[in-house]
Amino acid sequence: MIVRIAAGILVAWMLGFAWFAIGLPGPLDDRVTDAIVVPTGGAGRVKRGLDLLEQRRARRMLVSGVDRRVKPHELAASVGAPTALVDCCIDLGREAVDTRSNAEETAAWVRAHRYRSVRLVTTDWHMARARFELARLLGDDVVIVADGVPSEPGLKSLLTEYNKYVLRRVTAPFGL
Repeated sequence: MIVRIAAGILVAWMLGFAWFAIGLPGPLDDRVTDAIVVPTGGAGRVKRGLDLLEQRRARRMLVSGVDRRVKPHELAASVGAPTALVDCCIDLGREAVDTRSNAEETAAWVRAHRYRSVRLVTTDWHMARARFELARLLGDDVVIVADGVPSEPGLKSLLTEYNKYVLRRVTAPFGL
């Protein structure tokens, strides 16, 4: 009996991993949202968000989890963004240190601005967990659209992220 249960769990985990790895989201279409949110940590995330902001796909952007020593214009210069864009339309969140606190920082920012739709820009392999954390805090009041930054994750990275995602899905309902 225990072997059957273990085998069932293993098969479910393997099928879930296949779904996770095959279903990595890509860049979103040209849809317009109220805001763009970019958690720091992955190559190409901030650049993608700034490009979308320049294309007027949103009014404002939050970069969550920025080091306290980084100045807005330094961030802009690192990705070649115009200073005027930084001055008018970009907020730097400095409290987040991980995916969960990125979601907390983002949710507070979204509520403070009363946004109804948000484009979440993060690396493709990170999207499921980042979106899950943010959706838990915002509920159905805000539409979250996924805009995945393409990457080439290795098997180890995918396995690690999938296990983190499954663990959060299991523990979050218990407040852990």
